[in-house]
Amino acid sequence: MAPPCGSERRWSRAVKMTFYCLFFLIPMSSAGNRNINTIFGKKQKLEVQQQLKRLNKPALKSIESPDGDIIDCVDIYKQPAFDHPLLKNHTIQMRPSSYPEGFSFDEINDVSSNFEPEFTQPWHLNGRCPEGTIPIRRTKEEDLLRAGSVANFGRKKYHTNPHTQSNINLDIHEYATYSETWDKYYGMTADMNLWNPYTQEENEFSNSQLWVVKGEYGQDLDTIEVGAMDDAYQSTGCYNLLCPGFVHVDKEIALGATVTPYSKYGGNQYALKFYIWKDVNGRGNWWMNINNRVFGYWPSSLFSILSDSASTVRWGGEIINYNSGGQHTTTQMGSGHFAEEGPDKASFFKNLNVIDGKQIQRAPRDPEISMTKPNCYTIKDYGGFFYLGGPGRNPNCP
Repeated sequence: MAPPCGSERRWSRAVKMTFYCLFFLIPMSSAGNRNINTIFGKKQKLEVQQQLKRLNKPALKSIESPDGDIIDCVDIYKQPAFDHPLLKNHTIQMRPSSYPEGFSFDEINDVSSNFEPEFTQPWHLNGRCPEGTIPIRRTKEEDLLRAGSVANFGRKKYHTNPHTQSNINLDIHEYATYSETWDKYYGMTADMNLWNPYTQEENEFSNSQLWVVKGEYGQDLDTIEVGAMDDAYQSTGCYNLLCPGFVHVDKEIALGATVTPYSKYGGNQYALKFYIWKDVNGRGNWWMNINNRVFGYWPSSLFSILSDSASTVRWGGEIINYNSGGQHTTTQMGSGHFAEEGPDKASFFKNLNVIDGKQIQRAPRDPEISMTKPNCYTIKDYGGFFYLGGPGRNPNCP
């Protein structure tokens, strides 16, 4: 399905919804807030250029997107993953060796009369990447300048596991999540509809995502997180391909680039099925699929305790609230409407499954629902699926 038609002004918006994938490996470090007004000196300018050279691999073809992005088609064997010291001699696996029993690439079930399953990216209007390459959104100098420092760019600055305790300031993170803890998990799935939530500040974000977790913060902790994010180009473990590790094998979809179309309040709903699973009969890599597309994998060699299995799976939303001016942010979660509004109005997660052993099982068996600030963002359980969302600041959430 082609992206919706629109003027150049539409594509030039600073806010965009993107697919992202990230993983955390302990030890992790925290960092302070970004300062997009940082003025770099000569030394920092040199660091910026060196970082751009490292991040932007030589392209066999470059495509200008209507939304302002430049997509570089990079030789699949020269992608950033292989900058990681543990992957120097890694052989790319183009497809999983096996799938869990019950795994299906059929189109996701109709979830409403207005359901539409397809998605695309604006750069497709101007071309596609050739065989043997992968699309990578080019990092620009202004991206690094916004990050406040070269070291911060592409790195998640705050821990995002809502149920762990640590000395990191988590007050700015707010969640509405649905989770399950068991002995061993080898993956999870969910159908999630896409929205374009408003974000108030450039250094805030709103995302809908899935977590695969093993361990505790402050000790050993590995997590994989995938989903869709709206963050005004301020992507803040590591996101997408900005840090080496995730091996991208799909030539059609660029991680970190705009995704269209979005769901409309009271109108058409656009949903995708996310899969994360461990190839237990193969090399043990953790794979990511969206609908029937195999996007890539995290090699098992990158992990410590998650190299075996996960102990917690989680679905839900997360926002950043910087309390600008002493008031709660108006950054939206999901559609920006509370979970209680239900179908076609609130964000949903449906067809929740976990991979327990070699089979896909319906989930959750013993769910835990968590809301950081229920007057700002809510989640409502309907027995095996849920709605979530909220507007942020409102009369009950000052």
